[in-house]
Amino acid sequence: MHPSYAPENLETTIPKREEVYAAAQDGSILQSVAVRCDAGHNLIVQLDGLTGLMPREECALGIDTGQTREIAILSRVGKPVCFHVQRIEGNTAYLSRRTAQQEALHALLTERRPGDILPVRVTHLEPFGAFVDVGCGIVSLIGIENLSVSRIFHPSDRVSVGQLLRAVISGMDEETGRISLTHRELLGTWEQNAAQFAAGETVCGIVRSVEDYGVFIELTPNLSGLAEQRFPVSPGETVSCYIKSILPERMKIKLNLIDRIGHIPTVPPPLSYYIDSGHLAFWQYSPECCTTRLIRTQFDPVDE
Repeated sequence: MHPSYAPENLETTIPKREEVYAAAQDGSILQSVAVRCDAGHNLIVQLDGLTGLMPREECALGIDTGQTREIAILSRVGKPVCFHVQRIEGNTAYLSRRTAQQEALHALLTERRPGDILPVRVTHLEPFGAFVDVGCGIVSLIGIENLSVSRIFHPSDRVSVGQLLRAVISGMDEETGRISLTHRELLGTWEQNAAQFAAGETVCGIVRSVEDYGVFIELTPNLSGLAEQRFPVSPGETVSCYIKSILPERMKIKLNLIDRIGHIPTVPPPLSYYIDSGHLAFWQYSPECCTTRLIRTQFDPVDE
């Protein structure tokens, strides 16, 4: 896909006057910041030496049909917006984010396929998942169950608003324009993550859940181990733990709790990707020798 279809950039620079005139001629996509929304819900966009006016119906895909709510316009104030320059009259440039989004969505649906890896930016979080910008402000959802293999209670345990991520297309619907995404496949398999550790080491981890039979401790976003509860702990706490054994055939890591360290910071730690571009035909988390559970994602169609 063309770089112009990337997620809206938080570090947007103001387009020069000559760039705006050029975009009006060649149809290229520009970005700048929406500085105000007037009483008619038209956006005023910052430009160099020109007034950028984005009429209400051009502010987002679906506004003109009622499929997109007005909050999608109001919430853009102070934030970047992508746009086509439709025309320039005097010192006013008339802009359209809707057509830029339409073009980007068409490119996604025709040039991409399930298994392709995309850059995305987190726009907001809900208990059920992270909404992300897949290009030009087009929003898709990564469900909380697809953010990582290690279970979390809220997407904020894993990502933060404004963060640039990578995601894999898991499904596409040309009729509705809906694109489904997943993220956990990029954070490595069980074996790749387990290779960072060895039995006999003492390491830090995050308590993710406390059950009657033990405490699940996250060692990396795609790897957890189980420890006996030797003392009270609660989800979100950082603890030190001793690695008793690593068992690929059972896809298990046995731990001993050593000490409580405290709570993790508000902003989640940076993510490390084992793959961050290209295409995944399939992904298998489970080791080949594991006989207890198979975790696998198939992206490409399987020949019968």
